[in-house]
Amino acid sequence: MEVASSPADDWLRLNRAWWDKRAPVHAASGFYDVPGFLAGKDTLRAFEPGEVGDVRGKRLLHLMCHIGLDTLSWARRGAVVTGLDFSQPALDTAASLAAQAGIGSARFVAAEIGGANRALTAETFDIVYTGTGVTQWIPDIGSWARTVAALVAPGGFFYIADYHPFPDSFDIVDGEVRCLRHGYLDHGPWVEQAAGSYTGPAQTSANTFIKWNHHIGSVVNALAAAGLRIEFLHEYDFTDAPFHGLEQGEDGLWRIPADRFQIPLMFSLRAAKDPDAGD
Repeated sequence: MEVASSPADDWLRLNRAWWDKRAPVHAASGFYDVPGFLAGKDTLRAFEPGEVGDVRGKRLLHLMCHIGLDTLSWARRGAVVTGLDFSQPALDTAASLAAQAGIGSARFVAAEIGGANRALTAETFDIVYTGTGVTQWIPDIGSWARTVAALVAPGGFFYIADYHPFPDSFDIVDGEVRCLRHGYLDHGPWVEQAAGSYTGPAQTSANTFIKWNHHIGSVVNALAAAGLRIEFLHEYDFTDAPFHGLEQGEDGLWRIPADRFQIPLMFSLRAAKDPDAGD
């Protein structure tokens, strides 16, 4: 008797279709504010440039770059950028934005992250960067970390700034925690259905997607096991996303009100490859 496969077994096709359909929605949304970017707005989180450091003349690879706004923000700071993503419509948008912004040196490559080394013909980079909203789309954190490590040149480093996985364990309605969605240490996968997007309501097809959970310890251990040396891990009480129930500060970031329990909302991590790695 043939056993029916789970939607999670088809995660790559489903997730790529989900992102393909959202690329034009996101490019037109106020959430991404493309007109602001084209007018000169920097889309990086305020703490990122200081933690990454001077990127002028550095070869920077942005994994899972989506429509490329962060990629191009690094280019404006002087990096020689490559953006990689599995969604061709997203990359087409990124290339169009690069042209409109007059950033002719940016390169965009289509590949699922597991095929990044092959798509980039084993090229390595001074900085491998990953921005927000990424880890929940990664099925195998160990395989991901090995790919990341292989892409970092000796003497270079990997940097990630992402939403903390802890709050995703809860169902939060109107700013109040109602119940656990899943355990913090549970891995998934979870098959979810949602029309529209996190940018707001929209008419969309391809509304099934697959997500996973990777707690902070699993991310750190995977990168260390892949041969990278952890330089720092920061857990932050703020986020750049205006989730309901949070309060916006003068710095533009969003926080839990001071009279409620404080939990981490974002994290950042930097992990280096020793200069003599591979000798």
